[in-house]
Amino acid sequence: MRTRLLSGTVAALVLGTLLLPATAQASATPSVPVMDVRAQGAAAGTAVASGYGEPGTRLRVEAGRTASARWLEIAYQVQETGYWCGPAATRIALSARTAPPSQAALAAQLGTTQAGTDHIGQITRVLNARLGTGWYETKEMPNDPPTPAQRDLLWHDIVFDIDRNHPLVANIVAPPANQPPGYPPGQTIYHYFTVFGYDAVDRTVLIADPASFGGNQIYWLSFDQLASLIPPKGYSA
Repeated sequence: MRTRLLSGTVAALVLGTLLLPATAQASATPSVPVMDVRAQGAAAGTAVASGYGEPGTRLRVEAGRTASARWLEIAYQVQETGYWCGPAATRIALSARTAPPSQAALAAQLGTTQAGTDHIGQITRVLNARLGTGWYETKEMPNDPPTPAQRDLLWHDIVFDIDRNHPLVANIVAPPANQPPGYPPGQTIYHYFTVFGYDAVDRTVLIADPASFGGNQIYWLSFDQLASLIPPKGYSA
């Protein structure tokens, strides 16, 4: 457990299935981890991408970063089915602190079905169970757009958690007019991804996205866009 800001909001049941096009589903079944992103030093100032990552990952992580940028060491995997974004994002978050289990094992523990992972609270529960701690809490963001207090809490949680080596898992809704890079146009995507870094100067966050839409696996996203993507869902932090 820890002392930090708490959210007093309550939200309705949310769904967490990722609707992948058939081509994306076919590309989302690797037999090995796609990449490792390693942070060197306590300040996490330099990242090294190795393993099976696509060329240019290190450049994308480091490009344009300021001295205030921090990110964690993770083991990234593409989700192995079109509806395992929740297990894959959970696995990526766990990898910063422990040797993570398979996506299949996490899907069973989360109760994920072909309809997806119903609620961010299921991910909070499994993160705490796997780590043997009560660190993670479910934070709801029911207001769209989020209130200033909800935005402030989200940024606080990102900085607080990543500074203490805990990635966040976010449940997002990405309509056609507001999507991260590479997402299929004309669709509203219900999804989970992992937040594992931030830059306090330009207010951006580093995302590990298990969908790998258009090959976008590790990328920087503005905090403003992240805050707009989470409502009416929530996140584990």
